[in-house]
Amino acid sequence: MIIKAKHHFFLDPFFRYYVLWKMKRSFQSFSVVGKVHDNGLPVLLICNHISWWDGIWTLYTNQQLFKRKYHFMMLEEELRKNWFFQYTGGFSVKKQSRTIIETLDYTAELLGNTNNLVLMFPQGKINSMHKNSFVFEKGIQKILERTKNEIQIIFQANFVDYLSTARPQAYFYVGTYLGTKKVELIEKSYNQFYQQCLNTQAQKSE
Repeated sequence: MIIKAKHHFFLDPFFRYYVLWKMKRSFQSFSVVGKVHDNGLPVLLICNHISWWDGIWTLYTNQQLFKRKYHFMMLEEELRKNWFFQYTGGFSVKKQSRTIIETLDYTAELLGNTNNLVLMFPQGKINSMHKNSFVFEKGIQKILERTKNEIQIIFQANFVDYLSTARPQAYFYVGTYLGTKKVELIEKSYNQFYQQCLNTQAQKSE
């Protein structure tokens, strides 16, 4: 059986408070860049994965824009070691295991509820922030095939720059995907979105 997400009455709000405190201590500034309209649908948030910060950054984005119950997939061995995350929306995946089907079904179930947001890193692992193209793993297609209801797909691209400050500045670009649920189109659209964000970020100066 997989480990399913819970939202503990104390640990979950404490973690949201901790996220903001941690970000304020670690970054000169941080901001969500771009506008998205909340359609009142379940949200699938697709994001690049450049560090362990990504989960904290996307939680912040959810708090600012959607205020949904936040869910994210973690490797089972990592979730067992970091049990705290189970009570803040984490659920398990074990690759090359028969339980992967249960994880896919559970993710689709979460996306059937308008109160939920599910974060996915479709490239499946942490990559350098200098990587500028992404190949999506097959899991996202299998989840979308199981999701029969309408959902809102949001893209996020995270960037960090120092410029003239001693502490880094973080930028969380967001945009809405308006196409079909075909993973080839989502992958192509995300790469186009990312390139546009990268071009905008490269023009920043102080």
